[in-house]
Amino acid sequence: MFPSVLIVDDEPSILQSLSGLLYDEGFEVLTATNGYEALKIIDSESPDLVLLDIWMPGIDGIETLKEIKKNNAFIQVIIISGHGTIETAVKATKLGAFDLIEKPLSIDKVIVAINNALNFRRLEEENRYLRKKTIEKHSINGDSYPTVALKKQIAIAAPTDAWILITGENGTGKELVARTIHQLSPRADQPFVDVSCAAIPEELIESELFGHEKGVFTEATGKKRGKFELANNGTIFLDEVGDMSLRTQAKILRVLQEQKFQRVGGSRTLSVNVRVIAASNKDLEREIEKGSFREDLYFRLNVIPIEVPSLRNRCEDIPLLVETFLDESAKQNHSKRKGITREALDILCAYSWPGNVRELKNLVERMAIMAEDDMIDVSDIPAPYNSNLGEDVKSQLFIINQLKDAKKAFEKEFIQKKLLQHDNNVAKTAESIGVKQSYLYKKLKSIN
Repeated sequence: MFPSVLIVDDEPSILQSLSGLLYDEGFEVLTATNGYEALKIIDSESPDLVLLDIWMPGIDGIETLKEIKKNNAFIQVIIISGHGTIETAVKATKLGAFDLIEKPLSIDKVIVAINNALNFRRLEEENRYLRKKTIEKHSINGDSYPTVALKKQIAIAAPTDAWILITGENGTGKELVARTIHQLSPRADQPFVDVSCAAIPEELIESELFGHEKGVFTEATGKKRGKFELANNGTIFLDEVGDMSLRTQAKILRVLQEQKFQRVGGSRTLSVNVRVIAASNKDLEREIEKGSFREDLYFRLNVIPIEVPSLRNRCEDIPLLVETFLDESAKQNHSKRKGITREALDILCAYSWPGNVRELKNLVERMAIMAEDDMIDVSDIPAPYNSNLGEDVKSQLFIINQLKDAKKAFEKEFIQKKLLQHDNNVAKTAESIGVKQSYLYKKLKSIN
């Protein structure tokens, strides 16, 4: 398909001559004599680009540009004017115009401007596609109640500029949550810089975070930009923030409050604009009580708290996660995509997963590589994951003759398993299985 160009001008001679020239160059051409007509054509035809005259009867080019960008932000607009001024050009550019060309028109200039605008549009479309793929890659998989609640929290928090503290056990996907928030935020086109606070030695953390000047210490053979500087206008992710020393916490707090710092050995004060997302697998309130975490830093970071649920509290998501990891394993290892039997999935769903999603992912990849058949079966699941508990429960159920008795036995096993997953918390258990607390209390009395 040829690119379509809408020419909007109240001079018939301009419409006629420019239409002919662009048609000869291979473009599909549409024309309008005023802003109202142009907006109707845009709604019905969705052209790739608009050549828009400034001075027209009715609504002028600037007002028409505003309306175009309000409802069709991705259509490129080139302003054409016989009275071009710097003020007009600046105003049009601020409103989203790609370029401004003065009359009398040079066809060479027009063609160059159109091609540049269309190339820019293609780049924008590619960026939108890549961003969509990145969001999909960093999406939180699952439809369980805890996962849906987590997704809602992310959707509400991401578009803001508020600082976020993510908590959860190791392996639950705290970094995945942080990256998802960044990708859904207004800063998505800016850097996402992650800092593993637990992995950086105490003596190097200042240099890593704030950078250093050449020669300030023996290894400083050149100037280095720190993580905060690299994250300017974007997001900095402070992973395992609870593992920082009190000395480093004090320095971090000052930078977070002022958004200013100096490189190690430097005298110039640098200003940054960063969104801070922190994460920890520790109970920071307990760490404050122990005196190992600063209370003022905690309150600074904990503007929006997000807790990532453990896998044992969202085991309904395991089948979907397994399918996702099987897809990823096949792509990464350039191998045939394996399947998994229902019996094998049942065993995986019954396991407690102390290492959470990370442990599940590693096991699935291991089984996808080591399983000899196209379908992963119970025999492919290694110890300690492959216990006989699931088979014992099933065999006991199938011994029962009456359906109502089988239902009662299954309900008992189901409720007890869910209670165990939620540390015998009745309120959380009721919420996770979609019943009222009063109903669950009744059931507990009847089955005990």
